[in-house]
Amino acid sequence: MITVKFVGGAKKSFQTDQLELEKSEISIESLLLELENLQPENSPKLDSENSLIAINGVDSSAIDGKKSIIKNNDIVSIIPVIHGGSSNKLIFESQKKLVQALEIKGSKKIDIKFIDELRKKYPKLKIQAISSSFILNNYHLKRIVSLSMNSEKNNVLLSKKLETDLLMRFAITKQISDAIKTAGLKSNKNFILISIGNKTMLNSLYADLSENLIPLFSKNNQSFIKKYFKINQKYVNSVNSKTPLEDILIEKAAVLL
Repeated sequence: MITVKFVGGAKKSFQTDQLELEKSEISIESLLLELENLQPENSPKLDSENSLIAINGVDSSAIDGKKSIIKNNDIVSIIPVIHGGSSNKLIFESQKKLVQALEIKGSKKIDIKFIDELRKKYPKLKIQAISSSFILNNYHLKRIVSLSMNSEKNNVLLSKKLETDLLMRFAITKQISDAIKTAGLKSNKNFILISIGNKTMLNSLYADLSENLIPLFSKNNQSFIKKYFKINQKYVNSVNSKTPLEDILIEKAAVLL
């Protein structure tokens, strides 16, 4: 028996989030044909060409593509990916490396051990969790990440590790303990997971976490940011920019050295 999980828009194609099939030792290609026959009438067609298909959390493109064999008790996840990026995933390049940002819904089960386990599972990725409250939008995120990665390239990190540098710059502090206390991961609080590495590993991580994801930057946190960093509206208005608050935060993060 194999379990097929449908994530996001794929649920609409089957009007359920999960199917169990009395099948094993079949390829993904064969599974898709089987699902085509099982799909309810008048439901949207499953777009398998624009979907990430994972076996036990591992992107099938890292195995053998559609020829990958699904074994007994395997869990297959089908995750639609909107062309050019999806609302719960941001991918960009910095210093010739791929960076992925995902926003994860907080829960009691997710704490610092959760990140430690991810780092063990994906040792080739650099992974850091930042409280959603401390990241305004994709522009702010991209600029801070680029700032940290440029610092790594020039050997001027705020700490020994890029991951810690990221946390300190979003928290705008030179103290690691303060950065962890304020902008670090906390149970029951949403956070943004920033990962740096190759496309295959990033896709596998995305598939692994797909059920915990929420749309990126879903909450407007400008008021919190301004209050926390004591940035008044007069200061914001004085900055000649289309993104004044973001640029203030970026400048503060840049001059921490």
